Amino acid sequence: MEDTSALESSRLLVDQIADKWTILILGALCRRGGSSRFNAILRDVAGLSQKTLTQCLRRLERNGVIERRVLDTAPIGVEYAISPLGHTLRAPFQALYDWATTYLPEVEGARLRFDVRNARAS
Repeated sequence: MEDTSALESSRLLVDQIADKWTILILGALCRRGGSSRFNAILRDVAGLSQKTLTQCLRRLERNGVIERRVLDTAPIGVEYAISPLGHTLRAPFQALYDWATTYLPEVEGARLRFDVRNARAS
């Protein structure tokens, strides 16, 4: 039987990595091709609040997925970049994106059938 502690830790990590904002933030960092400052990420991810971005960046840094670098500028700035560990997520995230774009028509059809069926039942 699998260690309960390891199972719980894995579940928490998957919850954090598969989070909507995490995927969008990592996507924004990838599109920029290097590092980005906080406000640039905030502009790139529509609907993201400063608080949520701060929490997500801290969580990603703690997990080793991104790196935070303090810039010696006036005023002091901070840049975030995907770490080597974070780059290992490229293939699974790309696979998820490819699946979504490939099967979107089927998903939309299923949603429509569900909505019609539920509308009749109401």
